Amino acid sequence: MGRVDRTNGGGTVSGKDGGARVVAGGAASGVAGGALGANLLAVRSHNAALVLDLLRTAGPDGISRLELAERTGLTPQAVSKITARLREEGLAAEAGRRASTGGKPRTVLRLVPGAAHAVGVHLDRDALRIVLTDLDGSVVGERRGPLDLGAGAEAVLGAVEDGVGEVVGRARGRARAGRSVASRLLGVGVALPGPLDHTHGVLHRVTGFPEWDGFPLRDTLARRLGLPVVVDKDTNAAALGLAVGGERGSFAYLHLGTGLGAGLVIGGRVHRGARTGAGEFGHQVVQLDGPPCPCGNRGCVEALCLAAIDRGDPAEAARVLGTAAANLAGLLDIDQILLGGRTITTTPDPFVRGVAAVLAARAAREGSPEPAVPVRLAPGGSASVAEGAAHLLLGPVFGRTDV
Repeated sequence: MGRVDRTNGGGTVSGKDGGARVVAGGAASGVAGGALGANLLAVRSHNAALVLDLLRTAGPDGISRLELAERTGLTPQAVSKITARLREEGLAAEAGRRASTGGKPRTVLRLVPGAAHAVGVHLDRDALRIVLTDLDGSVVGERRGPLDLGAGAEAVLGAVEDGVGEVVGRARGRARAGRSVASRLLGVGVALPGPLDHTHGVLHRVTGFPEWDGFPLRDTLARRLGLPVVVDKDTNAAALGLAVGGERGSFAYLHLGTGLGAGLVIGGRVHRGARTGAGEFGHQVVQLDGPPCPCGNRGCVEALCLAAIDRGDPAEAARVLGTAAANLAGLLDIDQILLGGRTITTTPDPFVRGVAAVLAARAAREGSPEPAVPVRLAPGGSASVAEGAAHLLLGPVFGRTDV
């Protein structure tokens, strides 16, 4: 057996072909009595991940082995071996036959979305949302409810454990009813306000909740659930979900809910920074003598935005947000700005118009020959963070290295 690297609640075992086979680090029983298992997919190499990703993007119509070879640069023999193994593991299946330019019709293969599932958890300051997704990222189970992040670790982790058990338990019931359901559970992605250490799954001083500073959320939750766990900021998770869902180029996802933060995608990859602390957008100071912010500074964008919302003045909140967004766009030269978070999704028009107006005014003052950076509402709605958290587990299956 190769070297085992015990990180992220699981491990990576070097295979004979130099590839990697991902294995679970949690108890075999897992959550909800082990109904969905706790073994990660046996994706033994980067090449297999490439093939899986092409099967995913091809959709239900599928793709032939010849096309897989052409698009990956692999030999037809290598593709045949990989797809045979994926079919044995239940990850791929035949999707019919397609006419050929010569010879017999080609067999077309497709991904089996229900072959495995992932759990995404959005742990907000006052609410909890948990989703169960299939390999395509489609939501097949969900639970929502109130939460007090300040209630202490035992209460908060207990609520997460109960919620995950309930969502997985429902899937177990569907399996007994004969419907398609995962035989494998990849693990749990948890997204919550930062700052935090994504690499080690340790929280820093969450604004307004200093008691979480230094808490090892990933490892603690992995022990309780008996499953691999990945922890990231809510904004990064949402940005990852948007990138996987088709948003191209470089963009900033600005999330305004109980707080304000940004998820940055640069060149198609989530940008976390050297210490995984990038995106603390809400705590840039734009008014030196402004109101105090729970982070310890004065005049933070977050404090000014939330104060305007509390006064019932969304236009002023949008103006402040637009000022900070224009600073970000000028600094990074991004392609677009996407707005999300429940405060914005509840009444999106004033925010989209207000932020766009600030960027347009700045572009006009600068005399730029290019139009202002476009601003629009992020797709996905209020579930985008939880769904993005599930992609923290799904991404590596399809060869995404930015998770």
